[in-house]
Amino acid sequence: MNSNKSKDYEYLIRTEKLSKSFGHLEVLKEVNLAVKKGEVVCIIGPSGAGKSTYLRSLNHLEEITSGKIFVEDNLFLHRKHNRTVHRVHADAQKAMLLEMGMVFQRFNLFPHKTVLENLILAPMLIRKKSRSEAIASAEKLIERVGLSEKRDTYPSKLSGGQQQRVAIARALAMEPEIMLFDEPTSALDPELVGEVLAVMKDLASQGMTMLCVTHEMGFAREVADRVVFMADGMILEEGAPHELFENPKHEKLKNFLKNVL
Repeated sequence: MNSNKSKDYEYLIRTEKLSKSFGHLEVLKEVNLAVKKGEVVCIIGPSGAGKSTYLRSLNHLEEITSGKIFVEDNLFLHRKHNRTVHRVHADAQKAMLLEMGMVFQRFNLFPHKTVLENLILAPMLIRKKSRSEAIASAEKLIERVGLSEKRDTYPSKLSGGQQQRVAIARALAMEPEIMLFDEPTSALDPELVGEVLAVMKDLASQGMTMLCVTHEMGFAREVADRVVFMADGMILEEGAPHELFENPKHEKLKNFLKNVL
């Protein structure tokens, strides 16, 4: 845990005019979004809207073209026209990135390591936990995602839903302040989606701050504090789930909901 955790801040993650281009293709266009501690925010929108790129920009998997990223109200990165204006020094950057856990569409588990070994590696290497500490924490998380009996199993012997639950537990093992979910059920067979969503609902009920890119409208409606609609690289509408789903204002959101509900 870093020292910022004891300090007061309004927003855990915030972006100002965040933009991202791949060559001449403008994928994100001045996106402003802020997430408070304990808030669950779901990002919905059509394919190609920039949703996944936005998440990947937050934890530095994509280098933004321009804009500002704040973590716990501290300026993490400021870029203009592909040039860095401000970036926190390496130690602070590492500490801020550790506040974010990310779960991808694909599970990205180490195939040659058991469920337990997948969970203890990063806490030992990066958080500098002892092996016994890491194992104790990992076993609690494995139980939390309902996979205690799979503790010593290799990923190839798990279903897709089980692998994704392990991936969630692995992200939680780093004790992040916010969980970023990039369409975590999109690679799963329909009958396996529910078990992953159940874990995510449990996290939300425990107060975990979550920013989820999802095409699961039922989950967004039930669990989110706020739903954000993205299209064409921009946030076109946001609000409480009942407002967005029952009284959409933007024409593109109306058309999107007609196709997905």
